[in-house]
Amino acid sequence: MSDAGAFASIPPTTLADLLGRAQVMDIGIRPLWSSMPRLAGPAFTVRCPPGDNLMLHAAIYRAEPGSVIVVESGDVDYALAGGNVCAVAQRRGISGFVLDGVIRDVAEAREIGFPVFARGVIPVPGTKAAVDRLNLPVRCGGVKVDPGDIVVADEEGLVVVPGAHRDEVLLAARAKLAEEAARSLEAWEEAHRRRIDEILHENGFRD
Repeated sequence: MSDAGAFASIPPTTLADLLGRAQVMDIGIRPLWSSMPRLAGPAFTVRCPPGDNLMLHAAIYRAEPGSVIVVESGDVDYALAGGNVCAVAQRRGISGFVLDGVIRDVAEAREIGFPVFARGVIPVPGTKAAVDRLNLPVRCGGVKVDPGDIVVADEEGLVVVPGAHRDEVLLAARAKLAEEAARSLEAWEEAHRRRIDEILHENGFRD
């Protein structure tokens, strides 16, 4: 099986071209600080009910180094994590958070360079009471995420690569990037204009 870190060189745009809309999280989940580096790694999945963050806090001590912690929550009224949780997660080798929810202390995450993709920021902390199992299938940003799926995220968006297909997707993505790199802008423009004109003609457009 391929090294998940290899996906750090693959833009989400390329993966979206290959995998389609169904594997792309909705635009509400976004980087919470500017100039955030691309995040790529296997998903460690967590479910938190509205208002509670216990299992995310448990996950930072159980996820393997290199993991991306992905949380199903859908709650925008209470923070799932704060600055210390981000700092401990980073210290333990976790690559970043992808949260269908909100955090607090975003300035602290930015200061230490810990990637957090979420729906926003709120200063109110959640409670810690709801126990659930870790590493079960979750839904985050409208996409089903299984443990071990590869999450790739940057300012262009977030894409989930099914773990069972990650090797073939990685090969296809590398081939697509190589093909694009070998084509000049002039060649791209010529092919693009020809394609657009063909579509226009087929649909009855006349200059």
